Amino acid sequence: MTTTIKKCTLEDLPDLQKISYETFDETFKHQNSPENMKAYLERAFDFKQLEKELLTTASQFFFVYVNNELAGYLKVNMEDAQSEEMGDESFEIERIYIKSAFQKHGLGKYLLHKALEIAAENNKKKIWLGVWEKNENAIAFYEKMGFVQTGAHSFYMGDEEQIDFIMTKTLIQFV
Repeated sequence: MTTTIKKCTLEDLPDLQKISYETFDETFKHQNSPENMKAYLERAFDFKQLEKELLTTASQFFFVYVNNELAGYLKVNMEDAQSEEMGDESFEIERIYIKSAFQKHGLGKYLLHKALEIAAENNKKKIWLGVWEKNENAIAFYEKMGFVQTGAHSFYMGDEEQIDFIMTKTLIQFV
């Protein structure tokens, strides 16, 4: 199995939209109404919305490929691109999504390590993310990777308010 990673550009927008829809739908469709899923997918992964996110200099997207097949992606944010005000010393992992066919092969860990590498390169002291309180597999994964729950915030799936746990990991700084 050959795993590669590639930073996304505007040229990748159609593929980014497709994999965003596919992975989010695979992950959450069984726990949400079709109406709320449709509303969220159309808002969050609208072509113009994704274009705006790709053009935000403090955000970065990366595709992960397995044997040259697109298997998932990562989105990270710094400074004012973070979805919550966490300060300039913080770094957000906004999305790690892997197609179901490629799960349980270490790709989530691979993308998480890429995020940690970028955070360290930018001298960040804390890395954080939001994860749905009902996404037990993801919570267990992040806990295994050293994240702890430090708070919570509201997340809207269509018109339904849901709770995301804020999970944080302090980064070791070498001087």
